[in-house]
Amino acid sequence: MAQKPSIPKGTRDFGPIEMAKRNYIFNTIREVYALYGFQQIETPAMETLQTLMGKYGEEGDKLLFKVLNSGNCLAKVSDEELQERNTLHLASKMCEKGLRYDLTVPFARYVVMHREELQLPFKRYQIQPVWRADRPQKGRYREFYQCDADVVGSDSLLNEVELMQIVDTVFSRFGIRVQIKINNRKILSGIAEVIGAADKIVDITVAIDKLDKIGIDNVNAELRENGLTEEQIEKLQPIIMLNGTNDQKLQTIAQVLASSETGLKGVEELRFILGALRTPGTLKNEIQLDLTLARGLNYYTGAIFEVKALDVQIGSITGGGRYDNLTGIFGMPGLSGVGISFGADRIYDVLNLLDLYPQDSVTTTQLLFINFGKKETDYCLPIIRQVRENGIRAEIYPDAAKMKKQMSYANAKQIPFVALAGENEMQAGQITLKNMETGEQQMITTNELIQTIKS
Repeated sequence: MAQKPSIPKGTRDFGPIEMAKRNYIFNTIREVYALYGFQQIETPAMETLQTLMGKYGEEGDKLLFKVLNSGNCLAKVSDEELQERNTLHLASKMCEKGLRYDLTVPFARYVVMHREELQLPFKRYQIQPVWRADRPQKGRYREFYQCDADVVGSDSLLNEVELMQIVDTVFSRFGIRVQIKINNRKILSGIAEVIGAADKIVDITVAIDKLDKIGIDNVNAELRENGLTEEQIEKLQPIIMLNGTNDQKLQTIAQVLASSETGLKGVEELRFILGALRTPGTLKNEIQLDLTLARGLNYYTGAIFEVKALDVQIGSITGGGRYDNLTGIFGMPGLSGVGISFGADRIYDVLNLLDLYPQDSVTTTQLLFINFGKKETDYCLPIIRQVRENGIRAEIYPDAAKMKKQMSYANAKQIPFVALAGENEMQAGQITLKNMETGEQQMITTNELIQTIKS
């Protein structure tokens, strides 16, 4: 008996309904990116390991899928090296390429390679899969999509403002209520500086990020465990317990960071972004200054963003921020950028949980023509062509099977309308249209059929 086929762990098949839902997500994001002047690029699934290695830290390097060299991949490996079984060393001899880990490093490589062709600022978006040799678990896959947009070659904070508008527009189109959280790396650096713990910025932010989960007492206990003095912890309390409007929070932070030039620069940047987004009609969703937001500290240098769904308990569904020197890793320093990435898989889950997919986004065929035989099919084919030319997704059942079988096919595919043409219809030059939901049917002209389905 043949062995049942399978797919690698951490990967998935997507059926027609799932693909229709995913395409609704990708198409919505793609349309909004284009509205704001972003241009689409694609980069290869494989990059050279020279491009990928060393860009994600030691742990990230371990999660790279490496591709064996074509032909005799052992050609450069000695017997002694094989016996040593040093996997990292062997990989360096046997592999020159790897699957991309994210879209950011390939984008940096793309900018450096195509610098002379690009008009700066360059606004690009990318919607492509990435691969990570991670341990598969619920909600974490080895192959998944990223939906990134970045602006490089501009320091203007208007870019941050527009990215927040993009986030707001996308989720408004989805019908998902969200809260946009914003912070600034310079403020976090300033906080660590003024309390005399500049070397403990990561420990501080990791601890205060847990405030909602473990409470203030446990946060302070963790800060003590990380080596902060009681005086330093006391200075942190106004920051940790910060509340009020965004303006009130900024006022408090500015007072705390009065002696930090870096921190005040972060306050100034957030004032500009939040001020621009305060204009009536600019955002439909709430934007909140959140000092516990500390994602990507080894990467972001300015504003940091994160988006949470309000009606579903799930992690971040979008994130991003400002970074400096994107292309410095490839020998082209000084190119600042800012970007966002939508979490397509989590958005998919949210839309499913809230049942927010529009019906037409998951309906593939809108109209099925019943097949009664050759004569009737010949009559229907020109009508089908006219229907499709009017943007209606239509198909004809390929075989002159029993009516019950053809109707079952329509029901299984959730096709909302069925068209029937027999002797009476052909003599009248019309067609019978049946609404599969109500059961109502009427004999009408082709133009009337088109208008009925379109409406």
